[in-house]
Amino acid sequence: MAKQNNTESKVLAILEPILEEKALELADLEFVKEGPNWYLRVYIDKDGGVTIEDCENVSRILEKKLDETDPIEQAYILEVSSPGIDRPLKKPEHFEKYIGEIIDIKLYKPLEGKKEYQGELKQFNDGVITIIEENGTEKQFVQKETASVRLAVIF
Repeated sequence: MAKQNNTESKVLAILEPILEEKALELADLEFVKEGPNWYLRVYIDKDGGVTIEDCENVSRILEKKLDETDPIEQAYILEVSSPGIDRPLKKPEHFEKYIGEIIDIKLYKPLEGKKEYQGELKQFNDGVITIIEENGTEKQFVQKETASVRLAVIF
């Protein structure tokens, strides 16, 4: 996950016991403003993938706990979902889990004239992502300099 804001930290303290009880993993958590609305997005996962029922259960329990403790000052929309097949890779554990998979990297600034790269995830070490491109070229990227890193969707 990216650096958490204070609201995300408060929600995480409430959310972690719920996920532990349900044997679910937190893939990502974000509290963001889009247009006039605030969104609290919780992305959950488990081996074999999450079901709609998993998302509904976590949403119901979390909503009740958030109503009880009221840690968020402004109005917001709660969304609980799977990270999807093009899931973002943010935490070291994500990178470790998907070594050998094809990933897409988008950069803030161009590197060698390009802002988008794709390749097999070879290694993640101390914030440095190493991929092998289709032509066999090995490239390294500093995670802090990436706009996004996701599992590639290849048909």
